[in-house]
Amino acid sequence: MTTTHRSPALAAISVEEAVEALRERGLRASAARRLVLEALYGADGPLSAERVAEGLEGRLPRSDLASVYRNLETLEEVGLVRHVHLGHGPGLYALAAPEHEYLLCESCHAVRTVASEELDAARAQVREQFGYEARFTHFPLVGLCPDCISESHEH
Repeated sequence: MTTTHRSPALAAISVEEAVEALRERGLRASAARRLVLEALYGADGPLSAERVAEGLEGRLPRSDLASVYRNLETLEEVGLVRHVHLGHGPGLYALAAPEHEYLLCESCHAVRTVASEELDAARAQVREQFGYEARFTHFPLVGLCPDCISESHEH
C-alpha cells in the first residue's frame, strides 16, 4: 500500500477559492476538476469516487471514473482534499479543511461528522492513559450510536 504525500490542508470555503488555490500552484482548473470540487462542496459528508462520477444522484453531470480518481489524487496532493476510511467500504473523499473527524456506528453504519475539537477530551484521555496521540480523521471512532444502544437495551 502506498501512502500519498499530502500537503498541509488548504482552507477554501468555496469552489471558486479552491480553483484560485489551484491556479496559484500552477494547476489548471479544468471542467472535470471543477466538477469534482462542486461535488465535494455540495456534499454533506465524505463521498466515494464512484458517487462523484455518478454526479451526486443527478445533481451534477456524470464524469469518467478514472478522471475523477486522477483529479481527487491531484486535489489531495495540493491539500484541498483528503481521503478517509469509514468502516469496511471504499475510501471516501472529503474537503481537507476545516478538518473533521468521524464517529461510525458498527451496527447501523451511520456516520456522524464532528469538529475535531469535539473529540479533544477523548484524545486527552488516550494521551494521558496510554501516551498515544489519537486522531479520528483517516479512520473513525467506532462504536454504537444512541439509537442502536436503545434498541439493544430493549431486547
